[in-house]
Amino acid sequence: MLIVQKFGGTSVANRERIFAVARLIAQAAKMGAQVVAVVSAQGDMTDELIERAIAINPRASAREMDAYLATGEQMSVGLLAMALEKLGYSAVTLTGWQAGLETDSVYGNARILRLGSDRIVRELEGGKIVLVTGFQGWNEAGDITTLGRGGSDTTAVALAAFLHADLCKIYTDVDGVYDCDPRNNPNAMKFDWLSYEKMRRLIAGGAQVLHDRSVEMAQQHGIAIEVLSSFTGNPGTIVCSETRRGD
Repeated sequence: MLIVQKFGGTSVANRERIFAVARLIAQAAKMGAQVVAVVSAQGDMTDELIERAIAINPRASAREMDAYLATGEQMSVGLLAMALEKLGYSAVTLTGWQAGLETDSVYGNARILRLGSDRIVRELEGGKIVLVTGFQGWNEAGDITTLGRGGSDTTAVALAAFLHADLCKIYTDVDGVYDCDPRNNPNAMKFDWLSYEKMRRLIAGGAQVLHDRSVEMAQQHGIAIEVLSSFTGNPGTIVCSETRRGD
C-alpha cells in the first residue's frame, strides 16, 4: 500500500508537533505502507519570509521570490527527517525539483504538469520514507517555481495521482470539513463526506481547508482525499465522487 500524507504549517509549527507528525508517519510505515509525506513551511514562516523580502525590495522579481520562499518547506522536511531518524526510521527529503514535479512558468502561481522523474519510486523501493517539500516544483528553464497559497495540498494530490497511491490524507488543525468554522462556531456541523463539486462550492464561499486546485486535480484523476486532524486522531471528511462514495 502506498499512502500520501500532507501536513500543514500548524502541524509542524514546533518541536512537539514535529515529533507528533513523525509518529503518525512512522505508524503508517510500521503497518507496512510505503509513505510519501508532503510538508508545508512551519507555522507563519511563509508570511515572515515575505515580510523580510519586502523590507529589502517590495518589487522583487517573481522568479527570485520563488527561489527564496521555497526555503521554508526545505526547513520543515529537514527537521521532520531528523525527527524520524531519532525514532529509528530511515527517511529522505526531496525538494520539488528533486522529486521531479514539473510545472509551467507562472512564478508564484505555477501549475503542476507532470512528474518527470522516478526518484520517489526508487527511494520507496529502497525502504525509505519520502518527505517532499510542498508548494513548489521546477519549470522548463530549470527554475524553482511555487504553486501559490495552499499549494502543498495540490502537491500531495498530484503525487497521489502520479504515483497511483491508495490513500491521500490531508492533515490540518481541524478534524474535517465543516459547514462553518468550528473554531468560531461551537454548533458547526462536520461532513462525513463531500463531493468534489460541493467542496469546490465551499472553497468559493471562503472555506480554507483545501486549496481549490487540489480538489480540481483530485476530481480529474479520481483521487479520494481524507481531510483530518493531525492532533486528535479522529476520522475526517472524505472528498470524492458520488460513484466512489458508493464503492
